[in-house]
Amino acid sequence: MDRRLTIQRTGVIPFTEGLDLQSRVAAERASGACPDTLLLVEHPPTYTKGRRADLSELPMGIEWYERQGIEVHEVDRGGQVTYHGPGQLVAYPIVDLGGYGDDVHRFVRNLEATMIGVLGELEIDAGTVEGLTGVWTGAPEMFGRTAEDPDTLRAVAEGRLRKIGSIGIHVRSGITTHGLSINIECDLQPFEWIVPCGIEGCRATSVLKETGRSPGMDRAFDLITRRYFEVFDREALEAQASDHEVVSRGD
Repeated sequence: MDRRLTIQRTGVIPFTEGLDLQSRVAAERASGACPDTLLLVEHPPTYTKGRRADLSELPMGIEWYERQGIEVHEVDRGGQVTYHGPGQLVAYPIVDLGGYGDDVHRFVRNLEATMIGVLGELEIDAGTVEGLTGVWTGAPEMFGRTAEDPDTLRAVAEGRLRKIGSIGIHVRSGITTHGLSINIECDLQPFEWIVPCGIEGCRATSVLKETGRSPGMDRAFDLITRRYFEVFDREALEAQASDHEVVSRGD
């Protein structure tokens, strides 16, 4: 089994440009023209609506959000509505699941483990809650509990259990697209204008908010890369500068 993985950092790119890049890499991966690839990006302010999203999760109306300078896009990943913006780490693994045991549920669990490991290195105790997507912090006694547990929902409503990372993937012909995000130093206000991931009362947080400091985006991307290699047992393969050229890059 080929365990090689290419890492590509793009800087800040428009969300639609990120979609196009994912599509190109996924087509090449499906044809065998490129190896598994981890795209590391940031996006300008953007709301994305997954396949299970409902307009009620965008209560202000799309035109209102656009007037605030936030784009709204429908995507084919799982999940509901979430937010992307500068200062948020976004990772898109474009991989052949055949090299990951053809087990999408295990793949997602390992993505969660990757995120939790990164946050642990940043001195944040994070974990998961069954039935609530993504990675959470603030109430470690709730990790491993279920969304049906009234104590869990109470912890969310009271802001003791806060969401710091999201996951949503799409699989087509065995190739994954979309992925994960971790709030590092991003503006959290836009999360308050929606129903994040369809979870009423959900409060978003970030590494900066939880610890009072940011590791910086470069370090955050370095940490996610190393943890991904460790959790998934991959080997680094340097990307060529000409591969999947991105037209506009952020500073």
